[in-house]
Amino acid sequence: MGILSMNRRNAVYIMGSNPRSAFPVVDDKILTKELAAKYQIPTPPLYHIIKYHGDIAKFKKSLAAPQGFVIKPARGAGGSGIILIKGETERGFITQSSKIISWRDLTSHISDVLSGIYSLGAAEDSVLIEALVRPDPVFSSVTFEGVPDVRILAYRGVPVMGMLRLPTRASDGKANLHRGAIGVGIDMGTGKTLLGVHGSQIITHHPDTGNPVSGIEVPFWGKMLLMAAISTEMTGLGFLGVDMVIDNQRGPLLLELNARPGLQIQIANRVGLRGRLELVEKAPPEIFETPEKRIAWAREAFTVSMA
Repeated sequence: MGILSMNRRNAVYIMGSNPRSAFPVVDDKILTKELAAKYQIPTPPLYHIIKYHGDIAKFKKSLAAPQGFVIKPARGAGGSGIILIKGETERGFITQSSKIISWRDLTSHISDVLSGIYSLGAAEDSVLIEALVRPDPVFSSVTFEGVPDVRILAYRGVPVMGMLRLPTRASDGKANLHRGAIGVGIDMGTGKTLLGVHGSQIITHHPDTGNPVSGIEVPFWGKMLLMAAISTEMTGLGFLGVDMVIDNQRGPLLLELNARPGLQIQIANRVGLRGRLELVEKAPPEIFETPEKRIAWAREAFTVSMA
């Protein structure tokens, strides 16, 4: 079936295509934002960076609670340690899932992040305070609170597979599949959603909203493919996952890059990655001349729409 196994992903594609010297750029979200700015790839606006425990008491002045903000570990992974704040009341801050978190609990969480509880390797970390993304309403019928995002996997600068990740009640508004979010395949040629996967089950409808997950046309699909294709030159990584969100005012924004992308994207698309990666290896040399040529080739080679 052309399924890419974890062992083959690690041995052939991560070790073979991703130099270790490039990992720090994607493992640290601060470095990722700085590099993206050089390549004119938009990211969520940055309000503040906290590097030391002594800075916690000072950061409240940098917040814009009425507009919302996100607390994010610089070297976190899998959505761990991220808190989305959409407003503030006398009792504390309102999270994306409408829970109340006190100032004391919020600063305690930031202290935990700085201590490295959520970071790769449990090393001391920094905290990013970013603007809260207001998602494009196109996905509102298939989202339970939270912010949906799009993962595009690129190989040698060629976008090979895409997935829409939708928050659910079970995932507490987060778009991480291992926390209970839904993964929905995306037709690379048309940018339209296909069937979804929730845990180990193939689904056709969102479990919380009851609406169909297929047939939704992802806005800015061409622009997001370009952002994914450029990420190879930007990072020096030949095999990576590119995570993006669509803000209702700013359009597509780069959230983060992943040098060790997971393989659930194959389940969401119901097609193996191995065949697509091997097809890229056999592609004509001229398609690698520009990101635009790589995208055009991919959209033709990997379209699966029956329409």
